[in-house]
Amino acid sequence: MADRWRPAASHVLQVRGLHVYYGQSHALQGVDLTLAQGVHAVVGRNGMGKTTLCNAITGLLRPERGSIRFHGEEITGLAPYRIAARGIGYTPQGRRLWPSLTVEEHFRIAETGGGAWTVERIYETFPRLHERRRNGAGQLSGGEQQMLAIARALLQDPRLLILDEPTEGLAPVVVDQVEALLAELAAERDVAILLIEQNIAVATAISEDVAIMVNGRIGRVLPARRLAADRTLQERLLGVGRHSHEDLAPEDLAPEDLDLPAEPAEAPAAAAAGPDGTPEPQAAEATEAPAEARSSLVYVPPTRWSSAAWTRGEGPQEETPRPPAEAVPARPFDAKPEPLYAEPLTPLDALKGEEVYVAGTFDTKGAELRYLRDRIAAQGLRVRTVDLSTSGQPSSAEVPPHLVAAYHRGGASAVFSDDRGSAVRAMAEAFENWIRRQRGIAGIISAGGSGGTALATPAMRSLPVGIPKVMISTVASGDVGRYVGPTDIMMMYSVTDVQGLNRISKRVLANGANALAGMVRDAGGAAEGRGAKDKPGLGLTMFGVTTQAVQQITAQVRDRYDCLVFHATGTGGRSMEKLAESGMLAAVIDLTTTEVCDMMMGGVFPATEDRFGAFIRNPIPYVGSLGALDMVNFGARDTVPERYRDRRFVEHNPQVTLMRTTAAENARVGDWIAGRLNEMTGPVRVLIPEGGVSALDAPGQPFHDPEADRALFDAFARRFRETGDRRLIRSPHHINDPAFAAAAVAALEEIRPTERMARHAAL
Repeated sequence: MADRWRPAASHVLQVRGLHVYYGQSHALQGVDLTLAQGVHAVVGRNGMGKTTLCNAITGLLRPERGSIRFHGEEITGLAPYRIAARGIGYTPQGRRLWPSLTVEEHFRIAETGGGAWTVERIYETFPRLHERRRNGAGQLSGGEQQMLAIARALLQDPRLLILDEPTEGLAPVVVDQVEALLAELAAERDVAILLIEQNIAVATAISEDVAIMVNGRIGRVLPARRLAADRTLQERLLGVGRHSHEDLAPEDLAPEDLDLPAEPAEAPAAAAAGPDGTPEPQAAEATEAPAEARSSLVYVPPTRWSSAAWTRGEGPQEETPRPPAEAVPARPFDAKPEPLYAEPLTPLDALKGEEVYVAGTFDTKGAELRYLRDRIAAQGLRVRTVDLSTSGQPSSAEVPPHLVAAYHRGGASAVFSDDRGSAVRAMAEAFENWIRRQRGIAGIISAGGSGGTALATPAMRSLPVGIPKVMISTVASGDVGRYVGPTDIMMMYSVTDVQGLNRISKRVLANGANALAGMVRDAGGAAEGRGAKDKPGLGLTMFGVTTQAVQQITAQVRDRYDCLVFHATGTGGRSMEKLAESGMLAAVIDLTTTEVCDMMMGGVFPATEDRFGAFIRNPIPYVGSLGALDMVNFGARDTVPERYRDRRFVEHNPQVTLMRTTAAENARVGDWIAGRLNEMTGPVRVLIPEGGVSALDAPGQPFHDPEADRALFDAFARRFRETGDRRLIRSPHHINDPAFAAAAVAALEEIRPTERMARHAAL
């Protein structure tokens, strides 16, 4: 048994069964990785654990379990300086240079002497650094800084060089230069390279093998040439259109893809402490799934916290989490993340608030932010200033940066770094966490450029709809969808740069402050003036092909409900769920769930994997259906992915192309939706329109396909679990028939939220 996994001294790096936690967050979940020689790339989306893997190998993070061997020697748990002394060089994400030190001073500190890499050789390899040798690191361009970071690591004469996102934030021409440099280093073969990279072109150009990292695990390892040549494979494995699995053949799958046990000879079950306190690998029994079981795997979309991405069976199955091994104790975060606060904010909480928050980077925008503060205070409102600066300078704000930064999951030290991009992202996360824990917020306003906008708007989006939110920004004249999202942020273009006060900037800032003050005052008045005649909110989802159904429903219920109709374009569904979580909807008729098709097949109006999550977390009365699941939305015809070229299409207009879903796709969609609805704990009624799911799916219409519809209905019914509060209703009618609308209204009446309506009226 002990010989099942025998470290090979000829291998540069071997990682087995590596588990790393941040508190209770399970960041690395049994990582296995082998680098024999040359260049090995690890690619994946943000948040998958790539930097955590680097920090664990270099000793900056201590793994809880697992083994890391360098040229056959166990280095798990050693101090970082001991690992570096053994020949592992590290270029961290963000470069981590000293801005005040010159290039030569960096080299003087790093040079060990007597190795293959000398300062003279560095200057030969990096002639630009020789030209800039007397310049401080803070005076270098991004590409020059990256060269300096790599050169500093090489001066330690490493046998293994770990590069974490070396091309991040660089201009394309500089990326090409860094790629050429890395290719040259790889060709010399005197140092092995572990490359962590999001740029697939760079990773595949210089590496021999590429590992795909997903949710804290290595999901696949495949030749770089194969990944570079197959765009569809890139999309499927790296998260772009990642639900498009209709062409996924069993032979394309690796055990890690399926969340099944690895090959017996590959991974130990646990690592016990040896005589010196370092882990020693232990073998454990592991079995490969039979071929017939692997060929009938059913996909369940993974989340960051999921433990089982696939289940076995002949058709859609219940997802059953894999029980943890005895050597891996269960942790709460292995199942789902802990909520940031006990109860979500509601509009009533906001209306009772008395403080307006003025947030931004006071180190660079202090004059403008204080001007906003003074204008709002002049309106008689209480103001609280929040500093989001990442420079580390002293702050005059009531809430200083270090207090906000402490709310980052990695602590304040994760926020204040030399890399501005990383610091801004970290502070934005910390500010979002911080503001969610506040109470009594009357409104929030900020002003800034692209960085300041990226800092403030995630926190604004996390607040309930109804809390006044104003963002005065230099980027507000372009596409602001990524900043506003599904919420009610008011974006104002600053006209001039947010850099100093002048007659234009004063006027724009004053307008923003006055607008926010007016919103805050009116919100308070609306709270006091709400009467018993107000009707509760009813959310409805609609697409052009289900418009007739929604119109018939609203005509029957508008005397009892304030009907809020949402266009099912991805953002529309998120906006409806945002309102539900804000407490502004008493019930929902989710008639049109077509966004799920776009999510799974790579359309342009996709839902997120949290679709239906608001109703899972907030058990309001829910009436659902399968509207418009016969189609996937794309742009102009020439934008349709090549793999779909032979499908059935309807050109809605020159910019919108609709694609008919197949029976196999419908089965996956129905199974996924039913699984999500099974998680709801409130009263649920789901109607299946057996006569067709859209105007294009009616008899005689181009998308009429009874076989595909039947696959959708059968898969949904097979997965859906009926209980006393959760019922399935089959209707023989088409979704746009008056009889179907009447059935939907009857289902709502059956679970009519009378108590909630009474409370709403009392407010």
